[in-house]
Amino acid sequence: MFHIIPAIDIIEGKAVRLTQGDYAQKKIYNAHPLDVAKQFEDAGLRRLHLVDLDGAKAKKIINWKVLEAIAGQTRLHVDFGGGVQSDEDLRAAFECGAKQVTGGSIAVRNAELFEDWLKRYGGEKIILGADARNEKIAVSGWEEGTELWVYDFVNQWVEKGAAYAISTDVAKDGLLQGPSLELYKNLRDRCPTLNIIASGGVSSMQDIEALAELNLFGVIVGKAIYEGRVTLKELTAFSA
Repeated sequence: MFHIIPAIDIIEGKAVRLTQGDYAQKKIYNAHPLDVAKQFEDAGLRRLHLVDLDGAKAKKIINWKVLEAIAGQTRLHVDFGGGVQSDEDLRAAFECGAKQVTGGSIAVRNAELFEDWLKRYGGEKIILGADARNEKIAVSGWEEGTELWVYDFVNQWVEKGAAYAISTDVAKDGLLQGPSLELYKNLRDRCPTLNIIASGGVSSMQDIEALAELNLFGVIVGKAIYEGRVTLKELTAFSA
């Protein structure tokens, strides 16, 4: 089954979208993220990708109340990311209702701790964040680049127990110009056992169909929903 996962990105408690991860290119879509989450649930979608962009910048969870409200007042399977850099943050995310937590920057900066999380919580609950710009890993809400080749980075974590990975091509994110099919095909070829979740660039149902053909776990859809490029009805029908 190919999973459609709508996204809500949070800054100052509001649902926003950035362009190419640039905090200066912020557009507020709704001051009440819980209302957005309920719309997704009412449409029949079952999952939600929730990102604390303030947390990603601060390197600690900031918008935990939003997570708690959505997890507590909907039945959505919430995967949460942004600012999870410590055991305390990880526990807080799960206590607030996250079903899965994504670690990206932490897997780069403190590999020992991230590996410990995989051992303690299991690959089903800890998602590897593997966001890239020009096939090199980007961290801290994409504000910092690295010299880590995304394919080597992901493969080393698969060997250590990672079962899920979310990968965003930062160069595509928020532009509505189509996803990086080559990136995901390469990841699929190199890591055939990994549940790969594509993110960034989706602009139409045709993009989603193309990603589904790559045999990925799913796709995160954000701006295309908010800008009316795809409808919730279309997304629900496709994932049924």
